[in-house]
Amino acid sequence: MNTPLTLVTSERSDGRPVLAVTGEIDMSNAGTLDAALARSADDSTLVVDLSAVDYLDSAGLTVLFAHAPRIRLIANPLLVPVLTISGLADVTVVEETSGDGRTGGGAVS
Repeated sequence: MNTPLTLVTSERSDGRPVLAVTGEIDMSNAGTLDAALARSADDSTLVVDLSAVDYLDSAGLTVLFAHAPRIRLIANPLLVPVLTISGLADVTVVEETSGDGRTGGGAVS
């Protein structure tokens, strides 16, 4: 079953912007993610919370690579290997969520 992509922007208590992504990121909606990341472009680092992403294909990875210099990723344990093997964890910070969805699993390098 295809889980629709949902994007919600908010702000952390420290003022850092957050883009929470839910659902599947694939070639059918990667452009939507790219546009949201581009709209959020400013001098601060954008936290992209992928902890509720069910699926990520190469189109989604391409978008994340394009914005890697200015994003910081939070990912669930199932996505971390994909982000690591693809090399994305080498060019941006990837923080793993714990099993309960909270961050704290540490940065992946």
